[in-house]
Amino acid sequence: MDIISNRPQTATAPAQWFTGTAYIDGLAPSDRPSELRAYRVHFTPSARTAWHSHPCGQLLHITDGVARVQSEGGPIQEVTAGDTVRFAPGEVHWHGAAPGHFMTHIAFQMSGEDGSDASWGELVTDEEFDGPAG
Repeated sequence: MDIISNRPQTATAPAQWFTGTAYIDGLAPSDRPSELRAYRVHFTPSARTAWHSHPCGQLLHITDGVARVQSEGGPIQEVTAGDTVRFAPGEVHWHGAAPGHFMTHIAFQMSGEDGSDASWGELVTDEEFDGPAG
């Protein structure tokens, strides 16, 4: 057993992958080779990811606030603290905080054979984000 007390400092989410302000805490230690990736992501109101997918899928557990999530071609869904969202391998999607709400989730995903855990696309437009909820 290892107890790991040190974590990297909270990082500002990269602007090429996020709209608005979000902060990322790495949770999975990186001192040994591992395919597991785990992040706690804090979103300010209306902040969201770009469209993206994960080679092995992704599991999001909402710990605080209200989130919006959408898969390509599907309706926007609002989920709240305590909800868990599962995206299938290769499923193109985005997620973020609902307007007027902060939101924090823990994201779990595995890296693919090339070591990458995400494939990033275009930023989600305001029109897409404000679209009808499902």
